[in-house]
Amino acid sequence: MIVGVTGGIASGKSTVARAFAALGVPWVDADDVAREVVEPGEPALVEIAARFGQRALLANGSLNRRALREIVFADPSERLWLESVTHPRIRERIIAHLERLQSEGAPYVLLVSPLLFESGQSEMVDRCLVIDVPESLQLARTAARDDVDDTQARAIVAAQMPRAERLARADDVIDNSGNEADLAVQVAELDRRYRRIAAKAPWGTRSQ
Repeated sequence: MIVGVTGGIASGKSTVARAFAALGVPWVDADDVAREVVEPGEPALVEIAARFGQRALLANGSLNRRALREIVFADPSERLWLESVTHPRIRERIIAHLERLQSEGAPYVLLVSPLLFESGQSEMVDRCLVIDVPESLQLARTAARDDVDDTQARAIVAAQMPRAERLARADDVIDNSGNEADLAVQVAELDRRYRRIAAKAPWGTRSQ
């Protein structure tokens, strides 16, 4: 069974994934895969450099993420172009990683993705788990973590799926506005539920 884990920026998706990992559940992080496909030498980086020029690259030839983020959030059409270049490659590599983890015999696996719904990656999973926090907390965490001002933080949040829509599409929800103890209790409860579900049906019922 594959469980998709998503949530708005700074909702704590990686923290939740690590809590599941402590219980023996492996995960694939779509953000990590997204970084893989734009590393030097990758075709996607070549296309990005051809479109945006040297401003999209650092001196060492790697992607200038901050500059690219500013470009795509200032112009929605550029964001759509970037997604058309990267999303198919990300999807292909995610599938390969998930298949490897499934073959290793875990009770179930996680696909952690901030764009689970927007990118269509929800079609690859059997259940969707949304990590939810109030928008005010999202903004504060984003500004502190990514060293951006309030305007940029709001633009990043606004570019993602609205909170209400994300929650409406969830099979399960974790409230990550509390402390680590609260989170651990919720993860443990879901882990027990997922193990029961996974034991009753073969993996990949939706991802095939």
